[in-house]
Amino acid sequence: MNDRREVCMPVMNERFLAALQRLPYFRRLLHHVYALHDELDLIKSRMDVPDELFHRFQKERDLDDYQEVYEREEPLVSVYVPTYNRCALLVERAVRSVLNQDYPNFELIVVGDHCTDNTAELLAGIDDRRLRFVNLPERGAYPRSPEWRWMVAGISAVNHALGMVRGDFITQLDDDDEYTPDRLGCLVRFARETRADVIWHPFWRETSSGKWQLHRAERFRRFHVTNGSVFYHRWFSSILFDENAYMLREPGDWNRFRKFVYLGARTLRYPHPLLRHYRERNQTAP
Repeated sequence: MNDRREVCMPVMNERFLAALQRLPYFRRLLHHVYALHDELDLIKSRMDVPDELFHRFQKERDLDDYQEVYEREEPLVSVYVPTYNRCALLVERAVRSVLNQDYPNFELIVVGDHCTDNTAELLAGIDDRRLRFVNLPERGAYPRSPEWRWMVAGISAVNHALGMVRGDFITQLDDDDEYTPDRLGCLVRFARETRADVIWHPFWRETSSGKWQLHRAERFRRFHVTNGSVFYHRWFSSILFDENAYMLREPGDWNRFRKFVYLGARTLRYPHPLLRHYRERNQTAP
């Protein structure tokens, strides 16, 4: 008895075959689109970055005061975390991941966007002198529409934190995300070796199905970086987040980071993922 089976192969229609033949064209087109976005970022930055700030960075970058942080064996790292009314995630995930770092010389600044839960009590129960907590007396002013609110959620708390940092290097962590235990140590060593002004790295992100996907973050551009995947020299702490970034249909983090690029910051990619970026409701959103 012959066990013959018909094998059905998918039929490629003419439109699909034609599209395959045009792949090189689409790749070139996509390259031009990315280049156009880069040009638009530079134009926007030219409009909202004062000339004085541009020239000041170009001058101060070469001074001993700027360069000395790369000479220190254990430079101080400032980690700041904006938060709003989700104390369990904050303490069990974000704060714990910072306090468990294998690099000891850091400060952890948590700023509440007028938290009304028991965030203060839980943080007060953590016996670690490196941790500081401030709760803002009132909420920041955010756009009413959720469509735009996520772009600037937590900016009031973030800008307050930037006024408190004392570190040689600065980095942020959202209150629902977590660092790998070696993150700060890896980035300090990389910064000292390369003298990069700004460092970014790949990260793991949670998908809608609950699985983890590696975002390789190949370039320092919009949607390739997030707050928790960037690490930078203390000089840039003077550049605050713009609470009106949403008016440009632009996330607040990239609105700020593109200004770093415009100023001429030397940006380098660290090749390994050092962050887990969870799929949660936007931090500090009402």
